[in-house]
Amino acid sequence: MKRRGLLRAGGGLALAGSLTGCSSLVETRAAGVPPVPEDRPDGVYHPSHVEGMDMVGTARSGDYALGLFYSYPHRFWNVNGNSVSLTGIDGDDAVHLMASVWDPETEAVLPDTGLSLEISRDGSLVSQEAIYPMLSQPMGFHYGANFGLEGDGSYEVRLNVGAMSTRRTGAFTDRFGEPASVTIPFEYSEAAKNEISFEVFDEEVATPGAVEPMSMDALPSAFAPSESDLPGRVLGSATSNDARLVATALEAPPEGVDGEGTYLAVSARTRYNQMVIPAMGLAGTLTRDGETVFDGELARTLDPELGYHYGAVVDGVESGDELTLSVTVQPQTARHEGYETAFGGLMGGMPDVSIRVE
Repeated sequence: MKRRGLLRAGGGLALAGSLTGCSSLVETRAAGVPPVPEDRPDGVYHPSHVEGMDMVGTARSGDYALGLFYSYPHRFWNVNGNSVSLTGIDGDDAVHLMASVWDPETEAVLPDTGLSLEISRDGSLVSQEAIYPMLSQPMGFHYGANFGLEGDGSYEVRLNVGAMSTRRTGAFTDRFGEPASVTIPFEYSEAAKNEISFEVFDEEVATPGAVEPMSMDALPSAFAPSESDLPGRVLGSATSNDARLVATALEAPPEGVDGEGTYLAVSARTRYNQMVIPAMGLAGTLTRDGETVFDGELARTLDPELGYHYGAVVDGVESGDELTLSVTVQPQTARHEGYETAFGGLMGGMPDVSIRVE
């Protein structure tokens, strides 16, 4: 039985009981976590299992809306520069807490904010730490980490959002520049957690492909704009280690970008689910008739129409030009299973790619 479409059932967050059909695939956490698949491809692959999740709550402060969710503790791979390391499940871990930050006006998901989390109970601190920016196949970009708790009961979770470090343009130019905090109550029950779905797969495991994104009514998904929705002249696309890079050229740079000329923007998204890939270093070289007309960094940028992208001002783009894109720093986000071998990751390296302008 194929996995496709299961997480869309119920219009929810892949909560326990929200999936229909293929019920034999849904197991409780007690069934155990399958081992990391062997013979994984050098790219995105279908994972061995997917945990569901349940909502804790949402809140708003200043420019930000935040959502908090939880699931079983699970393994993930941390990325620090070129180093990729597995974070396993510790015996003290009770939950995997996940948070999303977005603009309540446009519902744009906001990477690069930095996020720390404090858990307290009856006024006493239980745990606190900066939580990791992450990529997962069902959820896309979010923040998350495993945490221990002090058993069933009432907790308070304080989320602290840092000011966004990424360049903002257009209507975002003067927004997301200040930190904010929210506190969300969390009623935890191990019995309720054990009702969350835990799906184990068989023949699809470690084959190229991805599980479908969750359909989440409570928060926006981190999709990149479709090619047809990108402003400007779409120049083409290329794929580097399953990161799909779509280039477009605008006649003038958006407000918030210095310089005059054509604005070259590259939107990076996952190969199968078209989720935004943030926190990457990207450089571009534009050549015309054998001469280099641009060679430099494409800066991380958030724009209401282009979305999260990498951009720079160049001296025009013409038919016959060749654009070479070079990943200088792999995406600095942790990876859930199925993404740890892609976008650089464990296999290392994102080869240069070229787009010829028609």
